[in-house]
Amino acid sequence: MSTTEHNIADDFATPRRDRLRRAFFRFSQSKLSMLGAVMVAAVIFFTVFGTVLAPYPEHVAGGVDTASRFMPPSVAHPFGTNELGQDVLSLVMAGTTVSVLAGFGVVLIGSVIGTLVGAVAGFARGWIDEVLMRLTDLTLTIPGLILAMAIAAALGSGFGNMVIAIALSWWPGYARLVRGEVLAAREEVYVTAARALGATPKRILFRHILPNVVSPIIVKMSLDMGFAILTVAGLGFIGIGVRPPTPEWGTLLSVSRSYMPDYWWTAMAPGLAMFLAVFGFNLLGDGLRDVLDPKARR
Repeated sequence: MSTTEHNIADDFATPRRDRLRRAFFRFSQSKLSMLGAVMVAAVIFFTVFGTVLAPYPEHVAGGVDTASRFMPPSVAHPFGTNELGQDVLSLVMAGTTVSVLAGFGVVLIGSVIGTLVGAVAGFARGWIDEVLMRLTDLTLTIPGLILAMAIAAALGSGFGNMVIAIALSWWPGYARLVRGEVLAAREEVYVTAARALGATPKRILFRHILPNVVSPIIVKMSLDMGFAILTVAGLGFIGIGVRPPTPEWGTLLSVSRSYMPDYWWTAMAPGLAMFLAVFGFNLLGDGLRDVLDPKARR
């Protein structure tokens, strides 16, 4: 009996392994997708270890060295120093942790809220669908950055408040995406079979429908990471996000603009880091979209 069950499990696992192998092969065939994966891996590495590996940790902690202010790029300071004599490279490396974690928090919270709203609206339909979608449309009429600025100003500065403020303006896109996917999935044969077997609506939605519509959600999350990082930097640039001395890319750019173009290196490092992070996540998202697109499967 156990041998039979083991064989059945192997029969189910083999197609899954084959799909994963084919998906990885398609992903690896795209040079841009692999470049995006490498760039994202580097960003994640500095997100985890950037503060530890910073060559001048005392500058990350808020220390100043006025005797070394505005030094141009050199061997000791590859990206120069700022108006306080702090090593710009160390600040950018430590700022990766704040910027990327904030972007990930925004995308995670926004996707969870939007997925729940869209799934309930698409599955329940009727007046529940109307109420939830009109609320979504109302939120979409307000520009996301302006809404985030208003919420952040009301909540106050700080890492957590900034993430919550942006996430509350981020969920409508996921709600509309998931609602459309659920509306299509609820008419599939496996949903009809689950109803015939007596499955509850909650079980049908969360055990049968949502697992089958997760692919477009993952693709959108990967594509949204870059835009979330830009939004976090935007709030930091105008002074609503994380405040100094905590290093954050937008805050570093905001301070450095006062010294442009004479001390251009103070803005080059955070701007370059932001560009590479956004570019990498966009390339990775495009690659995942090609792999997870059901029409591309063979």
